[in-house]
Amino acid sequence: MNILLVGAGGREHALAWKISASPLVKRLVCAPGNPGIAALCETRSFEVADVEGLAGLTREMAADLVVVGPEAALEAGLADRLERDGVPCFGASARAARIETSKAFMKAFAARHGLPTAPFAVFEDRGAAKAHLRSGTPPYVVKADGLTAGKGVVIAPTVATAEVAIDTLMSRGGSRVVIEAFMEGEEVSQFALCDGRTVMAFGVAQDHKRAFDGDEGPNTGGMGAFSPAPVLTTALAATAEREILAPALDALAAEGAPYRGALFAGLMLTTEGPKLVEFNARFGDPECQVLMLRLRSDIVPYLMAAARGGLAELEPPRWREEAAICVVLAANGYPGAPRTGTVIRGAEADLGDDVMVFHAGVARRADGALVAAGGRVLNVCARGANLRIARERAYAAIDRIDWKGGFHRTDIGWRALQAR
Repeated sequence: MNILLVGAGGREHALAWKISASPLVKRLVCAPGNPGIAALCETRSFEVADVEGLAGLTREMAADLVVVGPEAALEAGLADRLERDGVPCFGASARAARIETSKAFMKAFAARHGLPTAPFAVFEDRGAAKAHLRSGTPPYVVKADGLTAGKGVVIAPTVATAEVAIDTLMSRGGSRVVIEAFMEGEEVSQFALCDGRTVMAFGVAQDHKRAFDGDEGPNTGGMGAFSPAPVLTTALAATAEREILAPALDALAAEGAPYRGALFAGLMLTTEGPKLVEFNARFGDPECQVLMLRLRSDIVPYLMAAARGGLAELEPPRWREEAAICVVLAANGYPGAPRTGTVIRGAEADLGDDVMVFHAGVARRADGALVAAGGRVLNVCARGANLRIARERAYAAIDRIDWKGGFHRTDIGWRALQAR
């Protein structure tokens, strides 16, 4: 098969690593890719939202399958364009992807179809949003309506901080904010593959959203993840699939937007059971990295079945017994204005059989040096017989990377290890 992979981050590096290992692949091209991906396959310089350019590349390489990594490409309508061209696409249509690209749509969708989630209200007027705060109790959850690379959610402990969050999120160009009731519990990520009719469970992980140790600091796109997530028991996962994932797939089809691709449910495990925090219309980042390390099955048949239909005909995927962990190395200044251009040494060395360093915000300088080119720069991932061993391997690998321009959390996986 000829496969086009769209994206440039750590998630796409992990997908390229897994896809390129498949005996079914004849040619893999990634657009735009990054230096790590370029070591695995061809890369082409197309922006992820360049729908016509990517459609042309698909024709040029006679792609049998297009795999879309980032949500921005889905919002731009890449899957819709490829459907018109008759090209199988692992990725949701723009209509179906609204479950991620609009928080207001997602909450209204959940309410329409009885999906368990927090009470909410949507506002286009700052004054009305601030007045609404007085009807609730802190902490408040304030969300930007549109895509924000994981940085559009503020957990505000007071009315004053919630008012600042409203002003900040709306001043960034967003016309609406969503204010939700705060839910107590642990948050976990549950993944499924969908072909418009069938939901197939595809792993669980737990993410770390806050920038600093102890879950302090601002929200980010994710500072690390691990899998499996012991807090999501088999029974709770089955409940979430039955009450949230499967009904959502049916409801999208009923509304004329059948869903194909990876469906990512962010769940809060409350005393009343799993409740929906948000949907994402793609694999998570950095959750995808740990899932790829644990996935024993060839991923390509699953991607194609989701794109073309036929998931029900496949056996469930096989997973390694080992745990996997991902620690994100971020540039100083992230999640604000990251300082780029700093040189990274040692990230491309052999760091062990069970260690992988996926490139995220990285570029190759003219002299061959690897430099920081974004906020989240490297994903240092490792497998181990258990989470503690995997974590020791990941942090040992980080100690061998020479990069003075960034920071990382030192406590990824702490909740699971503490509970154990």
